[in-house]
Amino acid sequence: MHPDHDSAWSPPADAPEQPRQVRRILRLFRPYRGRLALVGLLVGASSLVSVATPFLLKEILDVAIPEGRTGLLSLLALGMILGAVLTSVFGVLQTLISTTVGQRVMHDLRTAVYGRLQRMSLAFFTRTRTGEVQSRIANDIGGMQATVTSTATSLVSNLTSVVATIVAMVALDWRLTVVTLVLLPVFVWISRRVGNERKKITTRRQKQMAAMAATVTESLSVSGILLGRTMGRSDSLTRAFAKESEGLVDLEVRSNMAGRWRMAVITIVMAAMPAVIYWTAGLALQLGGPGVSIGTIVAFVSLQQGLFRPTVSLLSTGVQIQTSLALFQRIFEYLDLPIDITERPDPVRLDRVKGEVRFENVEFRYDAEGDPVLEGIDITVPAGGSLAVVGPTGAGKSTLGHLVPRLYDVTGGRVTLDGVDVRDLDFDTLARAVGVVSQETYLFHASVADNLRFAKPDATDEELVEAAKAAQIHDHIASLPDGYDTVVGERGHRFSGGEKQRLAIARTILRDPPVLILDEATSALDTRTEAAVQQAVDALSADRTTLTIAHRLSTVRNADQIVVLDAGRVAERGTHEELLERDGRYAALVRRDARLETTK
Repeated sequence: MHPDHDSAWSPPADAPEQPRQVRRILRLFRPYRGRLALVGLLVGASSLVSVATPFLLKEILDVAIPEGRTGLLSLLALGMILGAVLTSVFGVLQTLISTTVGQRVMHDLRTAVYGRLQRMSLAFFTRTRTGEVQSRIANDIGGMQATVTSTATSLVSNLTSVVATIVAMVALDWRLTVVTLVLLPVFVWISRRVGNERKKITTRRQKQMAAMAATVTESLSVSGILLGRTMGRSDSLTRAFAKESEGLVDLEVRSNMAGRWRMAVITIVMAAMPAVIYWTAGLALQLGGPGVSIGTIVAFVSLQQGLFRPTVSLLSTGVQIQTSLALFQRIFEYLDLPIDITERPDPVRLDRVKGEVRFENVEFRYDAEGDPVLEGIDITVPAGGSLAVVGPTGAGKSTLGHLVPRLYDVTGGRVTLDGVDVRDLDFDTLARAVGVVSQETYLFHASVADNLRFAKPDATDEELVEAAKAAQIHDHIASLPDGYDTVVGERGHRFSGGEKQRLAIARTILRDPPVLILDEATSALDTRTEAAVQQAVDALSADRTTLTIAHRLSTVRNADQIVVLDAGRVAERGTHEELLERDGRYAALVRRDARLETTK
């Protein structure tokens, strides 16, 4: 059995989910710990300066003004102004550094998710809506922007300010400090309840946003618009979108209003605390208790206000972090996806590929519990030889072709290239060795030249022209006003189906792979163009191994070997003449094609 290539890490089952997730989030910031340390120094300096200001105010009210010491008054006032300047400068610097770090972390996350998805097998994308994938990268990571760019700094800054302020308040008057802090545990409990509530709503909201993004991606693509218009479903699609949008409206309102009244109560109580301090100090003085100077009371209230602002911010940050955990969880779900197709730690690299392809007792299943799509496939294609695979729809023809470039991995047996299991080859060797032109032609919204150079970025203009000529598409490109600079449009819809397939063939020809897989590559061409392209392909196939997967048999008559698949098994094999003489399944397919041609 082939070694397991799955390197995806999975957490221990008994690990507490939230603490583990928090630790994982903190690890995202590890590469930037030097900058974060600098932010911490700036935060500490800013907090010390802020705490010092009320003490300067106390000295002004209790000493400088009552004693008429103008010099001291000027010095203390200058100190307060300098404190404000330093606090502002430190704030700007820490915002710059923390925002830069946050944006780098978001960049790392986006790149990690995109890179992970690039390594997923074709099976993942056949069962996942494109809009869902886009939403994870755009909406979920975008939704974390405030958290990763400012929350960490806000957390450290507010926590430092709270600790420094409490120490200063105790130094001024411990009794007033006790009165101030008595309700803080209740506030923390309330904020945690609000955070949990918002986290649940956020999870539902992001799922709804992903569903809506998928609907937009599918229905507003060129193909989606064509289908909707021609089927008369434009109005129903609009209604379906409106329903999904309506659901999002409700979740957005609930997300924003969750805990608002409770947080408002906290704000009201904190705003009322100065009055409580004045009342407590005045009552203590009237009852004969120890007196508190006016400067101390004013300084204490100033510190109290300096305490409440970061405390409210700290509670709000806690709520925001709990909300963001839902977004991080969705991102980590993608980062933890098991990778079905991976490269060995010590892969085999072939500098020169001859092109012999073998299928040795190959079996393939999409699901471990499902029926085999391919079973008992034994085929050898010599280097430079040609194999045609034909059969009814659903026989497993395309799947067989997908096993060579490892779009899927076999579940039994093996596929070899020059005697080496393709699972043991490094990805670069496999990509250079195997070229695929499929029936699903995809072109980027870019120029013709850019689409062709996707196969060979350093290709010269002369090489582009040669590849286009070989694919019988150069004359058409040259006739366009912008020639090879013509933008093909979304998914290449400015070109006909046949023109797109010829561009795809030219793109693969430019890459010049030793092994060529043509998966219904000429299915969208008219008879005349198909014959011309087939001549070019036949000429190019002389020195390369060619696997042609075809439904129409006109393209496979000259193949060295023809294999007929039926229900995932090899039903017949031989040359065109041998199979006709056998008068079996292949002969029946030939007669079917002949009837179709006569009815046209």
